[in-house]
Amino acid sequence: MAMNNSTPGNREFRNPTLAATALAAAIMATIPSVASAQKTLQLEEVVVTAQRREESMQEVPVAVTAVNADELAATQVDSITNIQQLSSSVRFDVVNSAANSANIVIRGIGTVGNSRAFEGAVGVFVDGVYRTRAGQAMQNWLDMEGLQILRGPQGTLFGKNTSAGALIINSTTPVTDEFGVDYEVEVGNYDSRLVRGAVNMPLGDRAAVRVAGLWGEKDGYIEDPNGGDYNDRAPRAAKVQFLFEPTDTFSGRLILDWSEEENNCCYGQMDAIDGPTQPLVNALIQARGLQLPSDKLEDYEQVLSGPTDQAIEDKGAVLHLTWELDDGLVLKSITGVRDWKISQKDMDADFSGANILSITESLQTKMFSQEFTLNGDLPAFGPFEGGDYVVGLYYADEDIDAHHELWWGDQAQFYFDTLFFQLSGYPPGTVDATTGQWSDVDMPADSVSQAIFTHWNLDFTDRFGLTAGLRYSSDEKNGAMQRNYFTPAPNAVFRALLAQPGPEFDDDFKDEAITGTLSARYHFTDQIMGYATYSRGYKSGGVNIDNSGAGTNLNNPDEFPGAVPESPVYDSEYVDGYELGLKTEYWDSRARTNLAVFYNDITDLQLAQFQGTRFSVDNAPEATVYGLELESQFLLSEVFTLMFDVTHLAEARFGDDPEMGILADREFAVAPEIAANLALGFDQPLGGSGLSLFGRVGVVYNSEIYSNTSNNQKVDAESEYAANIGVRSDAGTWSVMAWCQNCTDNRYAKVHFDSPLQSGDYNAYVSEPRTYGVTLRGHF
Repeated sequence: MAMNNSTPGNREFRNPTLAATALAAAIMATIPSVASAQKTLQLEEVVVTAQRREESMQEVPVAVTAVNADELAATQVDSITNIQQLSSSVRFDVVNSAANSANIVIRGIGTVGNSRAFEGAVGVFVDGVYRTRAGQAMQNWLDMEGLQILRGPQGTLFGKNTSAGALIINSTTPVTDEFGVDYEVEVGNYDSRLVRGAVNMPLGDRAAVRVAGLWGEKDGYIEDPNGGDYNDRAPRAAKVQFLFEPTDTFSGRLILDWSEEENNCCYGQMDAIDGPTQPLVNALIQARGLQLPSDKLEDYEQVLSGPTDQAIEDKGAVLHLTWELDDGLVLKSITGVRDWKISQKDMDADFSGANILSITESLQTKMFSQEFTLNGDLPAFGPFEGGDYVVGLYYADEDIDAHHELWWGDQAQFYFDTLFFQLSGYPPGTVDATTGQWSDVDMPADSVSQAIFTHWNLDFTDRFGLTAGLRYSSDEKNGAMQRNYFTPAPNAVFRALLAQPGPEFDDDFKDEAITGTLSARYHFTDQIMGYATYSRGYKSGGVNIDNSGAGTNLNNPDEFPGAVPESPVYDSEYVDGYELGLKTEYWDSRARTNLAVFYNDITDLQLAQFQGTRFSVDNAPEATVYGLELESQFLLSEVFTLMFDVTHLAEARFGDDPEMGILADREFAVAPEIAANLALGFDQPLGGSGLSLFGRVGVVYNSEIYSNTSNNQKVDAESEYAANIGVRSDAGTWSVMAWCQNCTDNRYAKVHFDSPLQSGDYNAYVSEPRTYGVTLRGHF
């Protein structure tokens, strides 16, 4: 069962020790209620597929959180953006581009920094198909039956780039024995409207089709005092599934999906810390006849100099085939074809109302993947009473096409003339920032990944067993930067700053790795299971596809004869993970608590940093993450359920290599020492009316964090509350629910970044403000 939002405290709850103490007290206070509850009450069994077969969550030696569609609805989690409400160990952030900056973090480990070359450290698998970038999971989920969060390196069964963990998201399967319609209508503040629905239609006794669709619109919450707002969303999606079961031993399922968003996104952010250039920027904004935004971050006002239109399209097909063979063998095939593209035109790259710098960029990735698995059961042999196994093959081929343009606005020349005069006394015209395009590059890339893997569960007795897995992976990648244009002006600004044009390149990367897992598990009783696991995760290296991937103009032989380009290649990342876990059910199966203590030793951690005028990708030689996590659920009575989880990162730190600059021996960004969720749910029949009253109230807490890898800015400890209350029919045919997220309207900076071309100035992406609304759901 899932955890919900959690932890007492808003801004006043900044002390991690006090937070943890209060949370523990809240749990202890429930014990008398649990002990007196009726003995017929029991928590439902949670079934997961963390080992590529259906098993009870309490039997699997993996730290996993699993939620079904009803729990996703109850927590208002319908995309990856607020996934932390389900588990304190997981969080998601994205800034100006889903292609470059979307990042899923588990136990403090994720993709470090922004780079279009990076694949995620947390693997995302939708209907069994790997998505190469976290941004591909940002769209509203449509017709999903559940989500599983696997924590820790998944180096065998989910071995492609899963050094931190994996998310498994599956669509609702069509059924052949029932015609049904599911619908959802939602309205809320910021003029939010969402319609979502699905129709299941049997096609005889052995086939069915399921059609689903989504339409939504929502105004942005960043206000422009001159009119309008930023961060609007307009999602659209459709999905068609065909299920066919021509025989009792063979079945197939074809899933076709498409989604699109035309957004006013994602450059809406706040001016967080003013630098020495802020008075000049403000003067340029006013020179354009615009009103300045409020200087109070919590007012959520911003002025930009251009449109912020972003277009995202994601489409693909997945084919599942299953054969039940003799002797209990099951052969499965998953074939996937994906096409994802994102484009942003005339984005405000100086993040202000001054018309200085704009950027137009796009990225498209096309991927084909094929996986075969063979599952089987083992009879008793040697010292083993039996077991089961999986063997598999994996292949993926991806092509990337990225494009990047930079343009000076009509205030750029004045801005640099003023800066250079104030800083060094140089006269106007010392540097050239003539209005118009000054850079245009293409960045193609491709990769081929292949793997063979096997995973075995072996039982010595009915209480003691071993799990062993092994995976061989091979990756080949190519990346290039081809410059179509760079301004010929010898005194161009970025030439004067010794930043661009960097050298063109076309480089290859090859690597192979052996990863896997070894785990021992022991059932102390029928309701208490302990395990000890070692796992090795691998995240492939690659080529930094960036206009400065091979260095600055100082490395460009076309600019300085004899200059030597840097290598744009970065190495693979490895994680050695050690974990001790305890999974328990107690109080007559009315309570469940799972505990994991983990230690991760990271080698060659991939690291992207913004260094004022360029993005670099390097490998940190070493890093260490260790801590513990606790997940609990208590069925207090027939009415009330308490859910609590906490993650304590005792250490999440880079090594002390001096070449890492400000990151040497520093804590990870976006890795709170304490993160916790606490929620109380209730479900009360309304005596004989055929209706039930239900609801939930919870809080999510995070202690202080560094907000970025490129600077030392921090975010204070913060809490966000969520609540809902509703009425539904006992037959389950309809429900209506009123809800709010961030109910106390807690507004704060989430990610600080260095404002481009404004040394000492920091902008910030901020928390979403209070949202509320009403949702009607039904089935017939």
